[in-house]
Amino acid sequence: MKVTAVFDIGRTNKKYVLFDEKYQIVEEVTESLPETVDEDGFPTENIELLTEWVQERWVDLKNNPKYQIQAVNAAAYGASLVHLDASNKPVTPLYSYLKPLPDSLLSQFYSTHGDPTRIALQTGSPAMGMLNSGMQLYWLKYTQPDVYKKIISSLHLPQYILYLLTGRKASDYTSLGCHTALWSFEMWDYHEWVKAEAIQKKLPPVLASSSFIYRDGEKSMQSGFGLHDSSAALVPYRLAIKKPFVLLSTGTWCINFNPFYSKPLTGNQLHQDCMNYLTPEGSGVTTSRLFMGKEHDFQVARIAEYFNQDADFYKSVVFNEEILKADTPPFYSACMTGNGPFPEANTKEWQVSAFASAEAAYHHLLKGLTDMLTVSLNLIGINEVQAIYIDGGFSKNEIFTKLVAHNFPEHKVYATDLPYATSLGAALHVTRPQSFEFLGEIKEVVGF
Repeated sequence: MKVTAVFDIGRTNKKYVLFDEKYQIVEEVTESLPETVDEDGFPTENIELLTEWVQERWVDLKNNPKYQIQAVNAAAYGASLVHLDASNKPVTPLYSYLKPLPDSLLSQFYSTHGDPTRIALQTGSPAMGMLNSGMQLYWLKYTQPDVYKKIISSLHLPQYILYLLTGRKASDYTSLGCHTALWSFEMWDYHEWVKAEAIQKKLPPVLASSSFIYRDGEKSMQSGFGLHDSSAALVPYRLAIKKPFVLLSTGTWCINFNPFYSKPLTGNQLHQDCMNYLTPEGSGVTTSRLFMGKEHDFQVARIAEYFNQDADFYKSVVFNEEILKADTPPFYSACMTGNGPFPEANTKEWQVSAFASAEAAYHHLLKGLTDMLTVSLNLIGINEVQAIYIDGGFSKNEIFTKLVAHNFPEHKVYATDLPYATSLGAALHVTRPQSFEFLGEIKEVVGF
């Protein structure tokens, strides 16, 4: 059987997925690997264990007589760098993007390279510490200079996985454009601070093509260059949907993608958690974020405790329009300080006790979240597109999807079910089909 193999590396689950020529999944293997800690005791991915897992699974796949691998690609989470020495071995742990940067280092950086807002606007990257992966290299350069000198190549994690599969080192637009603070959206090149620090010399070349021919002995196959997972998940939508749209990728974070918004970011947008991404081809995608899943789970736990409900009571709550007509106290978030469209710290607590039932509280929790989401979407030109697609966990929540449709009556709103969007996007990008029909379920949502 001819297949395309995709290694899809998440923070929690590592998997490979095999697609047949009609992009149907024929095999999936998923494993969870234990974490380790870096030299400071901070939890992080175990790069040695991950390397071993990818290499062993790849050997098994190539030797499996059931499959003829036509193409291979990788997708992985962003803001993570693997630093290789002259022997192509990692010389540092895979530092977590949650690890804090010293304030003194940040002060040194901005006193040398200029105003934080200016750099953030030019790079489309709000200042987020290690989540700006370029700052990880700057941090190494000045806190571990002897280690930094040993680094021959720094690869973002998707490109490191691809290197393990094919031996090819490359940089990729989706990883460089993922809030790294490395890429200037004004110059369409590495930012001036990167060149001043000569950091780009550690990064392999950015290759313009979408794939290359990988030869393994007598066998050959197409290979991509690896994709940042969020950007990979956008690929099936961009291929299958012809009219301008915004994609809501929902989960712990709700990341809103508008590939059709071309205006430069403003300081106000940056302050309200907007940023730029890059498509695999190198064009810009304007995004906004909302810590919606985290806030949802936090407030659901409060509701369940107050009304003495099971933790998952919300899964059986049925949409009730009458509940939403009632006057209720305003919604106050608990998990969005420093992020989202209202990043200022909240001093007030949402009053769960003001509701008569868990059902009523849950409806108004989702109304509060959807109203915040509406502000977030208005920041990225929602009125310049005709359609909204909701992907991920919240696409199955009828109350949420109806509220989105209610808040945007002039738009077509669709709930989609494409559980393997990231893996499928990586497969589609390397194989480049001439035509592609959306493989998931698409359901139009009617408001109230």
